Amino acid sequence: MQQLAHRLERLGTETAFSVAQAAAAWKAKGNLVYPFHLGDINIPTAPHIVEAMTKAIADGYTGYCPGPGIPQLREALAEDIGSRRGISLSPDNVVVMTGGKPVITKFLQAVMNPGQEVLYPNPGFPIYESQIEYLGGTAVPYRYLPTSQGFSIDLDQVRASITPNTVAIIYNDLQNPISAESTAAEREAIAQLAQEHNLWVLSDEAYFETRYEGVSSSIASIPGMAERTVILYTFSKKFAMTGSRLGCAVAPLEIAKVLSTLNTNDESCTTHYVQWAGIEALRGTQEPVQQMLDVLRERRDAACELVNSVPGMHVAVPQSTFYLFPDVTDVMEKMGYTAVGDFASDALYKTGVSFCTREHFGRRQPGEERQYIRLAYSGIDIADIREGLGRLRDWIVTA
Repeated sequence: MQQLAHRLERLGTETAFSVAQAAAAWKAKGNLVYPFHLGDINIPTAPHIVEAMTKAIADGYTGYCPGPGIPQLREALAEDIGSRRGISLSPDNVVVMTGGKPVITKFLQAVMNPGQEVLYPNPGFPIYESQIEYLGGTAVPYRYLPTSQGFSIDLDQVRASITPNTVAIIYNDLQNPISAESTAAEREAIAQLAQEHNLWVLSDEAYFETRYEGVSSSIASIPGMAERTVILYTFSKKFAMTGSRLGCAVAPLEIAKVLSTLNTNDESCTTHYVQWAGIEALRGTQEPVQQMLDVLRERRDAACELVNSVPGMHVAVPQSTFYLFPDVTDVMEKMGYTAVGDFASDALYKTGVSFCTREHFGRRQPGEERQYIRLAYSGIDIADIREGLGRLRDWIVTA
């Protein structure tokens, strides 16, 4: 039998999908499942966006288009992203892609040589680590420390992890899975380290506008950072367009040109008619965006209240994203669990509540002793949130 490429041994995956498979199999047997595992959105894309996509198809926008995106969308993105972050952008800084995830891969292809080091958050989105290692780099994790407000980056560990071989840091403010948001001081500290050590920065801003209180800030708006930062932007979260696969990179011109060439090599272009829907999403009514945020806020509040009503479980109320990352260490000890995966499996089969665990978001780091689970409330209605987490609470309390 012919051999496959050795680099495939370094390729990871988005492990939340394995949880989805287990939940689907349990549901197929006739059992009730409360899907807190996958960060999809069960709110449909707004009608005016769908209509724009349909019209674009009818108007014949079904063929190839420019690799970096159609000019009209790049202009709309430059205007919208720049104005919300207080930075000056031109359409040439914007490279349209098939969602936010390709930005990670193409950023690494552009700035990292095999053997070089890239810092990434752990726990964090698992594709960071997967793509660093797949492309031959060395993935260097940095951790978060629990606080009364949620979590903060261990800046001492970040400083200690930077070597002459470090070329970039991946920074996910408004973080998946832990909903951590940097303070201004923390953001400034990361920026200072990037400038001091001449690092490229990938700023994952997928949840920049998925927030319920306050205003988001971008590391790219800090003086000296725009020229070394690539912003990951996606339509998936803000506009409930996860299946449309539309996003972009906002990059310094030298990087934007490379990303455009990579687009041409990889997929030629992003689907033409979807890009016209993106223009309508940005420039049309924003009322559906606010309506969705109102729904998600209500779900957040209900989920937090129920989680914090369980003896031995606690989570800070996050101001952004649609995830909770509660500490379940005391609950597991009370119930006799030593592995969080076993706790999650039994929770599915005994209560129907399906969720991811800390282990789905990167390898556990040395000295990491607390146990966490991730609850995504974007794809589950509030009645099911209350019923499902109520059943989880009853199972834990009566154990």
